[in-house]
Amino acid sequence: MIHSSFQRVLATTIALALATPLAQAHSAFFVPSSTVLSKPQWVTIDGGTGTDMFFFNHGPLRLDGLVVTAPDGSAVAPENLMIGKVRSVFDLNLTQAGTYRIANANAGVSARYKDKATGQNKGFRGTAANFEKEVPADAVELQVNESVSRLETFVTVGKPSAFTPTGVGLELIAVTHPNDLYSGEEATFAFHLDGQPAAGLDVEIVPGGIRYRDQIGEIALKTDAQGRITVKWPQPGLYRLEVSTRDSKTTVKQAKERRLGYAVVLEVLSQ
Repeated sequence: MIHSSFQRVLATTIALALATPLAQAHSAFFVPSSTVLSKPQWVTIDGGTGTDMFFFNHGPLRLDGLVVTAPDGSAVAPENLMIGKVRSVFDLNLTQAGTYRIANANAGVSARYKDKATGQNKGFRGTAANFEKEVPADAVELQVNESVSRLETFVTVGKPSAFTPTGVGLELIAVTHPNDLYSGEEATFAFHLDGQPAAGLDVEIVPGGIRYRDQIGEIALKTDAQGRITVKWPQPGLYRLEVSTRDSKTTVKQAKERRLGYAVVLEVLSQ
C-alpha cells in the first residue's frame, strides 16, 4: 500500500502533469544510483528532463505514472519522494533477490476545440474517462489525440530474473537482460507494440556525457521483422534508448491517432 505522504505528492504531480504536454521536447530520463547489487540494500533514483542526457538542466520528471515492480510481481512503495526544481528523487528498499522494474507510464488524451455557445478556444488534457465527461459532445473544430508513453530502468539484486511484459503500448522484451550489459559485447532487445513484435521502428541510443563532448555519439538502429535490434556497446556508462511510433488504434472515437513512446535507461559495465 502506498504511504499517505506519497499519495499527497502523487496528487500534486498528477495535477502538474495534466497542465503540461504529454510529449515533451526535452528527453525524460532516470538516473539510478546503482543497477546491479550484490545484496539487498537501498537505491536512489533521480528523474529529470533535459537537453544534455543525464544532466539536470531543465525540469523534474513528473512521477504521476510511477510503478515499481519487485521480482515476485508485487508493488514496491517509493520512499522519501521529492519533486524539486530540476529533478525528482525517490528511494527504494530492495529486499528481494532478482530484477526490479522501475517505470513511469502514462496514457492520456489531449484535445483542442471551440465552445459552441461562446466560440472561445478550449483545451483538454487528461484521461479518456475525463474526456468524455469534460469535453462537450457538440464541441466545434474538435481535434483529439491519444498518447501512451513509458520510461523505465531496471535494478537487479544478485542474479537477474525475468520480468513480465504488460502488453500495453511500446515496451522492451529482454532477449539480453538489461542488467547484463558489458562494453565491447553485443546485446539484443525486442520491442513489442500491444504485445506483438514491432517491426521497422527507428531506435535511437544516446550515451551519457554529451555535455562534455563535441558529438552526441548516438547509435541509430531499426527493428527487424521480429521487432529486434542488436547493439555492441562502445564503452561503459549510462545509455538512454528511445523508440516511438503512431497508429490509429485509439480508445476515444474522436481521436485521430495514438502516439506511442518508450524509453529505457541502461547501465553498461566494464568487462
